[in-house]
Amino acid sequence: MLIMGIKGHAQYETSLTVNLNEYTKELEIKQEFTYYNNSNYNLGVLYFNDWANAYSDKNTGLAKRFAQEFKKSLHLAKADERGITTIVSVVDDAYNGLQWGRTEGKDILKVTLNKMLPPKETTKIFITYKVKLPPNKFTPYGYDPKGGYYLKDWYLTPAVYDGKWALYSNKNLEDLHTNVTNTVIDFKFPDSLYLASNFNVTSSSSFPNGQFAQLRGNLQRGGEIILKTNDEFITHTTPYMTFLTNIKAPRYSPIGQGLSINKVADFIYNNLGEYPHEKVLVSELDYNKDPLYGLNQLPSFIRPYEEQFQFEMKFLKTALNSILKETMFLNPRKEQWLNSAIANYLMIAYVEQYYPDQKLLGKLSRIWGVRSFELAKMDFNDQYAFLYNLTARKNLDQALQTPNDSLIKFNQKIANKYKAGLGLAYLADYIGKEKVDESIKTFYKYYKLNTVKVLDFESILKRSTTQDINWFFKDYVSTDRKIDFKIKKVKKTEDSLLVTIKNKEGTNVPISVFGLKNDSVISEYWFSDIALEKTFTIANNQEDKLVLNYDQKIPEFNQRDNWKSLKGFLSSNKKLKFTFFKDAENPYFNQVFYVPVLNFNVYDGWVPGMRLYNKTLLERPFVYDFSPSYSFKEKAFVGYGKFSYRKYLSKSGLYVANYAIGASTSHFNVNSRYTSITPSFSLGFRPADLISNKREFLSFRYVNILRDFDPSLQNLANDPDNPDYSVFNARYINRNNGILDYNSWFVDFQLAGNFSKLSFEYEYRKLFENNRQLNLRFFAGKFLSNRTQTDFFSFALDRPTDYLFDYGYLGRSEDSGIYSQQIIIAEGGFKSFLDKEYRFSNNWMATVNGSFNLWKWIELYGDAGLVKNNGFSEKFVYDSGVRLNLVTDYFELYLPLYSNNGWEVSQPNYGEKIRFIITVSPKTLTGLFTRKWF
Repeated sequence: MLIMGIKGHAQYETSLTVNLNEYTKELEIKQEFTYYNNSNYNLGVLYFNDWANAYSDKNTGLAKRFAQEFKKSLHLAKADERGITTIVSVVDDAYNGLQWGRTEGKDILKVTLNKMLPPKETTKIFITYKVKLPPNKFTPYGYDPKGGYYLKDWYLTPAVYDGKWALYSNKNLEDLHTNVTNTVIDFKFPDSLYLASNFNVTSSSSFPNGQFAQLRGNLQRGGEIILKTNDEFITHTTPYMTFLTNIKAPRYSPIGQGLSINKVADFIYNNLGEYPHEKVLVSELDYNKDPLYGLNQLPSFIRPYEEQFQFEMKFLKTALNSILKETMFLNPRKEQWLNSAIANYLMIAYVEQYYPDQKLLGKLSRIWGVRSFELAKMDFNDQYAFLYNLTARKNLDQALQTPNDSLIKFNQKIANKYKAGLGLAYLADYIGKEKVDESIKTFYKYYKLNTVKVLDFESILKRSTTQDINWFFKDYVSTDRKIDFKIKKVKKTEDSLLVTIKNKEGTNVPISVFGLKNDSVISEYWFSDIALEKTFTIANNQEDKLVLNYDQKIPEFNQRDNWKSLKGFLSSNKKLKFTFFKDAENPYFNQVFYVPVLNFNVYDGWVPGMRLYNKTLLERPFVYDFSPSYSFKEKAFVGYGKFSYRKYLSKSGLYVANYAIGASTSHFNVNSRYTSITPSFSLGFRPADLISNKREFLSFRYVNILRDFDPSLQNLANDPDNPDYSVFNARYINRNNGILDYNSWFVDFQLAGNFSKLSFEYEYRKLFENNRQLNLRFFAGKFLSNRTQTDFFSFALDRPTDYLFDYGYLGRSEDSGIYSQQIIIAEGGFKSFLDKEYRFSNNWMATVNGSFNLWKWIELYGDAGLVKNNGFSEKFVYDSGVRLNLVTDYFELYLPLYSNNGWEVSQPNYGEKIRFIITVSPKTLTGLFTRKWF
């Protein structure tokens, strides 16, 4: 079977003559391709992957993917920075011209043959073209500022046809899908560069101002070429394979590195088998694309791991990824999880074999003040389940079978790869490690260098055991259903324990049960086929505790209810454990976290306090959060408290329900306190495509405000005899938070004792192809009824009163001074302070706010609208000025120019007219960086 597979692959052959022009950053290519029709159908068109052309404009699949990840670098690139493939000619073996075109993604070349290609026949195609390389600031590929080059997926390769064409655009996912070919590359490049490649260099020579190298790859998918200005690649020959690498550890001796590479090679050979090519390219560039995420990405001076461990794990991961990519030809977009499973399973096994005591925090876990954290007690391999649960707890986990381009970035880069490796470790724990190990070696031995499917691996695994493992592929791999069990009850007899286990999620997979005595394991069992609930009888070995999944080999969703004490009722009560700052979960304690906080507003001044909460590093359904603080300026206690419960309902459609009750108290003026008590309920909706940034929310809340005024400020209250009020608020939000196209709108209804009102807001942002950005916002509000006597509840043109206390005003009652110049873009959204008769509306208001950029973050803005008050005709209002949009919605300045007030820039006290937006909330700011991952 293996020989037949290799023979079939050998029919695809290509030869290239390539010249690298270091001045134009172009590759001049002449390519001859022998295409073998391995299907049972006549082919009239052929498709070639032209992934270099993905950098050509702002509408390619790559550019759209970047936009989804909030990266606009390719969209804003200059014309001379764009990579592009220019086709000069396409001819057949009779030198007749062939028609060609591109697919929608612009990185697939379609060639129409002059005559049909019958099954099992070959044809030759000659293509002449130029590839303009991009700089490596978009992806690692292209040229770098130091004169080096990283060429990967840089020439035309055949798309796969297996009854239908698999045409996959370049989305920076490392998943080029191409047929295996025998390739010869005659490559000319500048004499100042040193070459490294996954292909074999069969000959090389020099000529004036240049070099020549012939590279040959047999039964390989693509040629990877790295050109550097210094000779940094070293060849390491081991008894089992040869490595070409530039991965180094400056603080680890060269002799030590060589011994470690031999150790890694020995491990790979013993766990995979013989590598069929002459060498393995293990580059720093490849490692950086798929690094060891976590603490080891910190700067070297706080690197927590020993140099030997750090180097070996880095080398092992990069080598495994390269070896599996070069030998196991799975569909890299649809079945990519299997290679990830094997690589991460072997990573787990390597640590278990050589570094069983390695902690996740490394040397940091021994430091006083750190070692008491649950995170410091976690083993290195515990990170696999932990990071998978990071998205599972957010209801963002996706099935392992999900195509690569449908995964959110965190799943594609981390969570799904870790879940895949953990899945094989789970299976090994269930059926026996030796059976999974042998299955992997058998799979590698008989299917390397062949087109292979997951079904092939499944059949090998099933033949290795008599136990039913259908659950692994049916539930663990194919679905995103979570694993969650609990011990419902235990009944003791003299010689037996009757253990009732409940399957909370209905995912019918095996679960392990451990018996502990004095925190030592004295018994272990596996139970399966628990559809909903099942009782098992085990021996009574005088255990004092039963624990599900004690060794955490199973990526279980919730381990807080995994244990049952056998000492009596009171012993089952979890003790409180107070921990400084946020930590990982400890299922045996009720954890309370505390951290000092410091807030500020102009009335309370700097407000120190202590925040007490139960939210761990992993999201949990029920959360409480209290922050008692003390205002030295007011000499009074302030702060907030909140209970919330989040219930995830499904992956798409109506996906989440939130229940909460919160209260806060602070000062809104001198010696004037407000207290808010707000029960709320909200529903969230999202599309089936989790990569989409579209979300919808429907929320209901009942805001109760209690106010105490300083005697000198009673005129500020709506009703001096009863300054308290309650407002029922319902709001529907529809938002598509794209970095190129932003759409958001909401409808808001409020009902109180003295008024009812309805408002609508629509916001639109568009980043055009000429790099101009347009911002538009429309607001309209109407009182349905209004019996209020002041403008406290009115629509505001330039500074909402915020009677619901939603906005982060630094000085919410200020009407002069720097704090009064803070602006929250809400309601009218005007930036200029207009006359009092325009600033509020107790009937209706409609405004439009717009801006566009002149240069980078410098914009012109303009606002216009109508304001209608009872007893008066509507007023037309407007303003304009310059907006310094440093970080949209987070830090902005508004400089008024002209408005109903006239030329404001020429009026006195202009500095008092400047408005600013500032966000100081750490949670809001961190959202800028985490949004591209989730």
